[in-house]
Amino acid sequence: MPTRRRALLVLAVLALATAGALALALAAGSLRLSPAEVLGALAGPGGAGVPISPSSASGSELASEVVLGLRLPRALAAFACGGLLALAGALMQVLLRNPLADPYVLGVSGGAAVGALGATLLAAPLALVHGGAFGGALAAMLLVFGLAHGDGSWTQARLLLTGVVVAAGCGALVALILTLAPEERLRGMLFWLMGDVARATTPWPALLTLAVGLALALPFARELNLLARGELPARALGVDSPRLRALVYGLASLLTAVAVTTAGSIGFVGLIVPHAIRLLVGNDQRLLLPAAALGGGALLVVADTAARTLVAPQQLPVGVLTALLGVPLFLILLARQPRGVLS
Repeated sequence: MPTRRRALLVLAVLALATAGALALALAAGSLRLSPAEVLGALAGPGGAGVPISPSSASGSELASEVVLGLRLPRALAAFACGGLLALAGALMQVLLRNPLADPYVLGVSGGAAVGALGATLLAAPLALVHGGAFGGALAAMLLVFGLAHGDGSWTQARLLLTGVVVAAGCGALVALILTLAPEERLRGMLFWLMGDVARATTPWPALLTLAVGLALALPFARELNLLARGELPARALGVDSPRLRALVYGLASLLTAVAVTTAGSIGFVGLIVPHAIRLLVGNDQRLLLPAAALGGGALLVVADTAARTLVAPQQLPVGVLTALLGVPLFLILLARQPRGVLS
């Protein structure tokens, strides 16, 4: 099959999977809705072409309130966060030339956790908690970026080691904050640390960031393909690798910061999705980046739907389910592809 047709087929399949995941998220829950009821709620009263009788008006209003007010914003936020994490993971795996790299590996998630939990400890309003998470993520990004450069040199090993040290420091600060936190706030803090999409009532900033991230990354897909082959080959073919690495690191950190700010720390999506898609479609970033964004979004929508329906009315942190799914899947992928596919 020609490369273009194959790429379009892969993207079409992932788009259909995303649509199916969103449809499931809108229909499933304590109040189960039929596809017709979901379409009617999305179209508005009478908008689906079905007249609404007085006896069914209250039911239609309830379905519309549940779909438009609760489930749709949450599903879109889950899709955006999954896409952000998967896209950031794909970029990080190119940057570090390691198919098992994760967007949280450089301490961005730890910085966001310190900022958000610190604001929660001070009983700040929700807007300041989000602002604290974003500020902490950006502070960690700048700290790692500055320390990794040091005397001007920058290698993958130095960047990785700096990120690990900063992440460890952030982990110690998180433990200190949890120790000092009063009991009435401790449960919310722990849910945030494990990933919780329930508080993501405004998905549009994350969706816009995902679209902008793809728009910024795709023009550099050819250079990323060359960088994945190695530093020296990329430079020999005219790639400005220091500038490209700085761009990739900054963009991946920003994507991770927005995802963590929106839904807390959700692991394994940025690790598993790009790696699995790379095994299916290869390492061409022109296809891998949008495919990873769609795959990560669909996966997190399904995981969040399961998190709020498996033991309803109680809701589980979505990060727990992604970890339970990610660990065995990661081991299977590692056993089938022990040497990776980036080199």
